[in-house]
Amino acid sequence: MRVVLAEDHFLLRDGLSRLLTAFGHEVVAAVDNGPELLTALTGLRPDVAVVDVRLPPGFSDEGLRAAVTARARVPGLPVLLLSQYVEPLYAHELLATGSEGVGYVLKDRVSNGAAFISAIERVAAGGTAMDPEVVSQLLVRKGRDTAMATLTAREREVLECLAQGRSNTGIAEALFISEKAVAKHIGNIFPKLGLPPSDTDNRRVLAVLAYLDR
Repeated sequence: MRVVLAEDHFLLRDGLSRLLTAFGHEVVAAVDNGPELLTALTGLRPDVAVVDVRLPPGFSDEGLRAAVTARARVPGLPVLLLSQYVEPLYAHELLATGSEGVGYVLKDRVSNGAAFISAIERVAAGGTAMDPEVVSQLLVRKGRDTAMATLTAREREVLECLAQGRSNTGIAEALFISEKAVAKHIGNIFPKLGLPPSDTDNRRVLAVLAYLDR
């Protein structure tokens, strides 16, 4: 897997490069600012981009801007955003470019190397990898929605797990319930939110994210 990495802190950038290499992936470019990131993304067209939201020269949202611009020029370019803080607006803007091949993970999660690499690989394959804290904020934003208000507390927990990209087995393990119970809750959630049911994990996650983001 060919990866473009954008991170302004040298130690973290170097550590992420080493981690990716250790898992058999190739870092084709490791940059520390927005303009170089955009050039790398549009020129190299990597399998996935791992992008810090805030990059020089302005340290505001240069990384996000470069990623959004690159996805407009290279439709479907997989992007995993990294951020120090939970900011639903960033997730919203990235999702506005398309729901496939997107992710938003807090930097704190990088300490779990295997899980972080798994998130990158999932995004590269066209899936989603949304940080639990980000999903929680999106749910809060949708909390007053009439449809969302019809969900039970357990259904909201299952919905949150769905939006993170968990399978039925993963949801059952996370919530300490049976897979049969998970399937039942999902069967209740979709009609309440007006979402078409699907047997494909990726499609159902995209449907949930589309609902949370609209």
